[in-house]
Amino acid sequence: MALLAALVTVVLWASAFVGIRAAGEDLSPGALSLGRLAVGSALLGVVVLRQGGRLPGRRELPLLLVCGVLWFGLYNLALNEAERRVDAGTAAMLVNVGPILIAILAGFLLREGFPRTLIIGCAIAFAGAIVIGLATSERGVAASWGAALCVAAAALYAGGVVAQKPLLSRISALHVTWAACTIGLVVCLPFAPSLFEELGRAEGSSIGWMVYLGVFPTAVGFMTWAYALSKTTAGRMGATTYLVPPLAILLGWALLGETPEPLALVGGALCLAGVVLTRR
Repeated sequence: MALLAALVTVVLWASAFVGIRAAGEDLSPGALSLGRLAVGSALLGVVVLRQGGRLPGRRELPLLLVCGVLWFGLYNLALNEAERRVDAGTAAMLVNVGPILIAILAGFLLREGFPRTLIIGCAIAFAGAIVIGLATSERGVAASWGAALCVAAAALYAGGVVAQKPLLSRISALHVTWAACTIGLVVCLPFAPSLFEELGRAEGSSIGWMVYLGVFPTAVGFMTWAYALSKTTAGRMGATTYLVPPLAILLGWALLGETPEPLALVGGALCLAGVVLTRR
């Protein structure tokens, strides 16, 4: 069940990179983040009310705040802004540096240890990120800034995962996901005026993608991730996201007609090789 949950997460998160690109044609990064999180929080809230169970308390609040603010709030804002400048496949490759950062943080904070190959893998993946940066620099400053935002999103994602892991030994994956999603929603509330204004003139397809992002990659994907994470280490769970970039590239090509630059694909391969090596 844990493996199945991880695979569901991988597929849904890969589709999210495509959905963000598509919805971003009409919705600004802040408005898209708020709309997505509002849908996800509402759906998860209904499930929480029906299932009951122990709600998070004061003891869990600090880690929930870290997870919700970093991963559900700031991560979404950074990634949405980045994908206005780089294609879905390139964004997925850069964000997939996150598992290395998870392994490093988990080694320090969760005492999961430091395999000898971790440092070598980090160096290889970092080289890959530089190659992708060089590839996107050919498309101008905007693309390079987009690549930098993707790396920032990866760091926010890593911090959120490491904060989430201890919570899963105290409360259920459902309650952790709902609480963190709701905290992220609060972070994005300043963008409410933009969301209402942009929804009035957005294409139906963009609104549909926003709802899809809230229901599937957010509500379903984050909940299956949390369940799978509760059954293994943060570092090993991060390694399951190796499949996200190739799936995102395939979906971006099929649905949006996008293909990353050849040099970016080389950099992505280096990133993946480095991440794989860190988990050997």
